[in-house]
Amino acid sequence: MSITTTSTRREWLFVFLAGFFITNAVTAELISNKLIDIPLSFNLFGSEVGPFVTIIGVLPWPVVFLVTDVINEFYGKTAIRRLSWITAVLIAYCFIMVIISMSIPANTSISPFTANDAEYNKVFGQSRWVIVGSITAFLVSQILDATLFSWIKSKTGNRMIWLRSTGSTVISQLVDSYIVLYVGFILPGTLSMNAFWEIAPTNYFLKLIIAILLTPVIYLGHWLVRKYLREDHQNL
Repeated sequence: MSITTTSTRREWLFVFLAGFFITNAVTAELISNKLIDIPLSFNLFGSEVGPFVTIIGVLPWPVVFLVTDVINEFYGKTAIRRLSWITAVLIAYCFIMVIISMSIPANTSISPFTANDAEYNKVFGQSRWVIVGSITAFLVSQILDATLFSWIKSKTGNRMIWLRSTGSTVISQLVDSYIVLYVGFILPGTLSMNAFWEIAPTNYFLKLIIAILLTPVIYLGHWLVRKYLREDHQNL
């Protein structure tokens, strides 16, 4: 079947963007229980600061917010809000399947986990609080991002793409970074407040830096979408 009309192109593009959005969101949730060291340190007022600790989920999350802004730009905030709710449901479903898989022992003779399932469960066994925190942070940050993006666009029109994209991301990722750690780790008592104030800012600033570095990709993405949809490029 050939794609001949603009409406059909918009439908196929939305399917791709929605799939890419959901894939990155689910991936980020699954890998975010891994903590990593950032080998960066510096001297601040005579005290050594660093290295820093963050979660590996900082890698796909900026992509999620980038796709959020593209969908918001071309399909509106209602579309991204609905997609966010659908994604939250799918993330919950994914966690349910993971929990079920952990309850079934690896009893085949060729399984690397035959002796016990401790390694498997350690990797995928995120606490219920982490799951709740992840889904809560995702929904709040996505709805906030879509709202701020639309508000900035209402003030600037089709100009200053970087402002509405980066501006909305600055606030929404701040909320996301702190909610997920607070609900997932502070409320159940598995993380101290000192560790929270060390990890949360690092997590946020890394995602923010990645988002800023992706600014040229935002313009490239808009250009490619308009080219694909055969729309006027003058607003870029």
